Amino acid sequence: MIIASCVMILSLPGVSSLKEKRRIVKSISSRLSRQFNVAVAEVDYQDVWQSAAICLVTVGTDSGYVHSLLQKAVNWVESSRPDAPLEDYSIEFR
Repeated sequence: MIIASCVMILSLPGVSSLKEKRRIVKSISSRLSRQFNVAVAEVDYQDVWQSAAICLVTVGTDSGYVHSLLQKAVNWVESSRPDAPLEDYSIEFR
């Protein structure tokens, strides 16, 4: 069994409140969870308006498949969410 996680650091320029930030993060998290069948949680910067760190986790038996799945999720965020530019990301296996 392979457990893979991906932490993405998002920039949220122009966000002026935590309420606005949480709306954007919730929208991204819901879509990632539905579209890629991964668990998603905000893991850092909860009280910072213009940054967010979200973690995606998935389990599988093929490391190539789970890496590809997480990379597709990263690519989706980069291409579909210009309101939340991706600053950095890392993928880890356990």
